Amino acid sequence: MLRIILGVTGGIAAYKATGVIRGFNALGHSVKVVPTQNALRFIGAATLEALSHNSVDADLFSDVDSVKHIALAQEADVIVVAPATASFLARFAAGIADDLLLNVLLATKARIFVAPAMHTEMWQHPATQANVATLRSRSVEVLEPAIGQLTGSDVGSGRLPEPAEIVSWVLRHVGEPAEPTSELPYSGKHIVVTAGGTREPIDAVRFIGNYSSGKQGLAFARQAIALGARVTLIGANIADPGLSNCEFVSVSTSAELSHALNTTLKPSAGTVSAVIMAAAVADFKVAEPSSSKIKKSSSADSLDLHLVATTDIIAELASSQTAADKPILVAFAAETLTGDDLISEARRKLVAKSVDYIVANDVSHGKVFGSDKTEVILVTRDRAEPFSGDKDAVARQILGLIAVAL
Repeated sequence: MLRIILGVTGGIAAYKATGVIRGFNALGHSVKVVPTQNALRFIGAATLEALSHNSVDADLFSDVDSVKHIALAQEADVIVVAPATASFLARFAAGIADDLLLNVLLATKARIFVAPAMHTEMWQHPATQANVATLRSRSVEVLEPAIGQLTGSDVGSGRLPEPAEIVSWVLRHVGEPAEPTSELPYSGKHIVVTAGGTREPIDAVRFIGNYSSGKQGLAFARQAIALGARVTLIGANIADPGLSNCEFVSVSTSAELSHALNTTLKPSAGTVSAVIMAAAVADFKVAEPSSSKIKKSSSADSLDLHLVATTDIIAELASSQTAADKPILVAFAAETLTGDDLISEARRKLVAKSVDYIVANDVSHGKVFGSDKTEVILVTRDRAEPFSGDKDAVARQILGLIAVAL
């Protein structure tokens, strides 16, 4: 059993703290709530006490003789702050201790998890992003906000993830079991993800390949599982990552990848909700690869290879699915283009391939390949939305948008 302190700060999403408390309690963990004074403007102490079965006192200056901020800091195994406002992030990053929660955070040696919630403009402001980077550099785990309906009529990044996702995220990081629940957006969904890069043989020892590391595809697989999905990961020349709730299929060539996809999506295999085609698939292959090694001495000063186009796997998949059973299809476009040119090319591919989304990025000069961070534009027929950050965070945000479509 973990001893968890749940910090609640003063935002409209404070009401979701009730679900976080229940989620931890249902798995046998003890929760003590430390709200800020502003949090109590949104949710009452009586509610938090009734659900957590522990008293709630937000006052730093009550029971001074017990030095309660130190007692709380020392007894906690984990501290979770959900929701965390922009103001809270700024004060925490600056080391300001002007209320009970911040005193506890500065005094503890427990692992700290923070789930921000605010409007998109506030989340994207350079000051907020700098504060998040500072906290992460101090080993504070910060959960990327979800995309969805915010206060009022606007929609965007900044929504507090659902309580079940927060609970699962925390427990996964501390090595505790967290069974997916029906509250997770992908519960009951089967998601197929491809990752890595294909290799088309030239001869017995050589191949045509690409620089894809598979990191972005693996990030999509991890995040889909965290959101409750059952995942089939088709890996092109990558090692089995050993993910739970994940079937791994190893392939090498584009033909093998196509076969694995068709097998996974045949009607008898069950319904697939979405296909995330993150693998980098060769556009061309050698028409007649040699079954033995081509010797340099036998090819004189040059070697001519006759290349033929490979199958456009995602386009073929789109055309083979009936309207009733067609999964959401997400294709990728790695281009050496920027700005409007990148968006235009991505939209051309989206229409030509009959897919729902294109994840486009500029890979000029080898950037992105092998990196843990990325910059992409998610393109639909009428939208083009940029995302940047570590690949897991980008995957989680894109999956959030797809969940709305599902």
